[in-house]
Amino acid sequence: MWLDAILAYLHFTVIFVLFAFLVAEIVIFRGPLDPWSIRLLGRLDLWYFGAAAAVLATGIARLLFGAKGPGFYLTGWPIYVKLALFLAVGLISIGPSVRFIRWRRSLERDSQWRVPEAERAKVRRALMIEVHLAALIPLVAVIMARGLAR
Repeated sequence: MWLDAILAYLHFTVIFVLFAFLVAEIVIFRGPLDPWSIRLLGRLDLWYFGAAAAVLATGIARLLFGAKGPGFYLTGWPIYVKLALFLAVGLISIGPSVRFIRWRRSLERDSQWRVPEAERAKVRRALMIEVHLAALIPLVAVIMARGLAR
């Protein structure tokens, strides 16, 4: 029981951390994308990636070592919907990550360089899609945890 509680706590904690970094990226887009903001976006995005990896690792640990076990989770559709949503968020996040790297490199080559408005809008839209899809994952988790999809 203690192991299950600890795994649940770790999983929930890294989920909150993941959302914190994603929301921080979105908040930065409300202001000017100056050189400081562009560098910060790159660092936040690395931490966001790390948090996503930790969410996946703790989720797998809960599946394998948690009180309910794989038999409970793998027989219903919610786990597959959660994984699909998680994968979709991850795939969508590639675009902004690549752009953050490209922006930083452009800035290193030319200190007067600025983010084109069309790119800024496209990345902001991707971040908003990410956060909205990610927000659906806990809903599916509640359905899964309560065995409502059996």
